[in-house]
Amino acid sequence: MNKPSNEIRFDDGAAYEQMMGRWSALVGERFLDWIAVPAGARWADVGCGNGAFTQQLTQRGAPAEVWAFDPSPGQLSYARTRLPADAPPVHWAEGDAMKLPLADASCDAAVMALVLFFVPQPAVGVAEMVRVVRPGGIVAAYHWDILNGGFPLAAIGAEALKIGLQPPQPPSVEASTIEASTKLWTDAGLRDVQTTQFTVERRFESFDEYWNVAITGSAMRALFGSLPAEDVALLKSRVRERVKADDGPLTLSARANAIRGVRA
Repeated sequence: MNKPSNEIRFDDGAAYEQMMGRWSALVGERFLDWIAVPAGARWADVGCGNGAFTQQLTQRGAPAEVWAFDPSPGQLSYARTRLPADAPPVHWAEGDAMKLPLADASCDAAVMALVLFFVPQPAVGVAEMVRVVRPGGIVAAYHWDILNGGFPLAAIGAEALKIGLQPPQPPSVEASTIEASTKLWTDAGLRDVQTTQFTVERRFESFDEYWNVAITGSAMRALFGSLPAEDVALLKSRVRERVKADDGPLTLSARANAIRGVRA
């Protein structure tokens, strides 16, 4: 069996929207209500990707303005197309989560939506969010509970392991647990640190719709790589059995960990 590359690359905003963008949005609306940042705030959206969460932020958070950063030009290109002309101002720019191009204390809130586990040094990323937020401002994030089976594609990953494939994981996947996130936030000097979990469900018209959407995503492209067609077919068959899919609609769940804190 050929071993595929395990590098996860985000370079296609439309493909990301079909798979992860829609999952992220299910969590994002509840996350925004939970962190409860007042209207009229200045936000830093760190690792904005294709703008799925940024769009929700402009619709639900009533921000004064948003600085949205991502390292992928392809993701940003898609993100720039998704907001209406009358949306609050969003400043899209390429940026590194560990070196944000923002002045100290220039924002009221800084967030990472499905990003922390991709930051090579999560503590540095959290410290940067703290730096750009004013005293009393909010630093928050949500990320899939990957190590405890909360990832939307956990069923595929579990069956892949059974046939000798190692599912790709973000470089800092250990940061995705509640315990690790709490330590990062408290070590960064944030106060009133709170955590919660969000379980969300997504409906697909059929198993094939779910599968076809899944295999276009970055994680599955990295997993499948150059796999022979017969190995892909075997994996698909085992996943179908695992999720107990018949010929009708399919509803699957995912779980995200969320954390918020206040800059002292």
